[in-house]
Amino acid sequence: MQQSFHHLLMKAHFVMHRRVMTQAKALGLTSGQPKILEFLSEREGVEQKVIARSCEIEPATVGSILDRMESAGLIERRREAGNRRSLYVYLTDAGKSAASKTEEIFSHAEQDAFEDMNEAEIAALCASLQKIYRNLTK
Repeated sequence: MQQSFHHLLMKAHFVMHRRVMTQAKALGLTSGQPKILEFLSEREGVEQKVIARSCEIEPATVGSILDRMESAGLIERRREAGNRRSLYVYLTDAGKSAASKTEEIFSHAEQDAFEDMNEAEIAALCASLQKIYRNLTK
C-alpha cells in the first residue's frame, strides 16, 4: 500500500528535524534556534516580526527563542536611529560562529537526504515543494 503524501512529508520532516536538532543540541542550541541563525546569517538587523513571518514561527515563540539566544550571547537587540520603539536583531561573533556550524549541519543533512538523487530529481522536488508551499499559503 502506498503511503499518502502528507504522511511521507511529515515523516521526512520529522527525520530531518531530529537529525538537525541532535547535532544542534551538541552546540547548545534549542528548537527554533538553528532556523533563526540561518535566517539572520542571510539578513541581519531585522525586527522580531520579520523573523517570525520569514521563519513561519509565531511572534511570541520567536520572542522566547530570541530571549534564550540573547542570554546565550548569540544575538543582540539594538534600537535603530529614527525608530525608538522597535528592536533590531543582530548576530554576535558567537552567533555568527554558531550560524556557520548550523549551516554545515543543514548542508550535511541535505546531502544525506539527496544521496540517491540526481540534480534533475532534486530540482524537480524543490520546485514541487515551492509550489505546494505557495498553494498552502494563499
